Amino acid sequence: MLAKTVLVAGASSGLGRAVAEALAQDGHTVYAGARSFAAGQEPPAGCRALALDVTEEENVRAAVETILREQGRIDALVCCAATFTMAPLEELPAETLENMLRVNLIGMSRCVQAALPPMRKQGGGHVVLFSSLNGLFSIPFQGAYCVTKHGVEAYGEALSQEARRFGIRVTVVEPGDCRGGSQKYRLTHIERHSPYAAAFRQGTDKIHHDESHGLPPERVGRAVARAVGKKHPPARLIVASPVQRSAVWLHHLLPRKLFNRFISAYYFSSKEV
Repeated sequence: MLAKTVLVAGASSGLGRAVAEALAQDGHTVYAGARSFAAGQEPPAGCRALALDVTEEENVRAAVETILREQGRIDALVCCAATFTMAPLEELPAETLENMLRVNLIGMSRCVQAALPPMRKQGGGHVVLFSSLNGLFSIPFQGAYCVTKHGVEAYGEALSQEARRFGIRVTVVEPGDCRGGSQKYRLTHIERHSPYAAAFRQGTDKIHHDESHGLPPERVGRAVARAVGKKHPPARLIVASPVQRSAVWLHHLLPRKLFNRFISAYYFSSKEV
């Protein structure tokens, strides 16, 4: 396997950090990008730290230029940067949704637009975009996050169609619940005396339980590292437990009304909510 030069955006914690470490373990030259590295946070083992804010275009372009100056090429881009707020959609502040879109979708697009020109010039490359199982179906109180990840799915599909002629391959990663994500980027919002309060408590308790019992992030890291190392990487990469994979199948098979009932029964245990 040839060693590659890889930029991982959003590599300070969680899945992004696990991906960066797995790539470095495989012998790739990995630039780990995150805002927190500007404040002196230690990068993932074996990686080079880049202060990277995906919401700032000039910062993103400067990061790519640093890699090109030092390595002469960029073989793969992995976009992991994301933020997350759980809230009833009725009560979600518009600015919160705007911020999630700015990081999760527009920030991703900004990284892609900076990396594609050198990839085209060198005759190929690999773009890895982090979606989620929630990019395939939605769940309660994660609606805003699901919106951003559905956007990643659409973006990745169109990008693959457009960039393939230049030798650039696109992989959309769809992880299920994983342990160990940074709570700094996982927030909640609910109004005082909200009519959703009881349902929100039940639903978010279930979400926290599933995440705390989810896959280790290293498993996702290894799966992505294997994909980056392939000559013909997959267009889609689901990394999830069999139970969560079954939810994807049910979403495809069941009428939407029946699937929504199934999801409601999973997250809400009583009719009181």
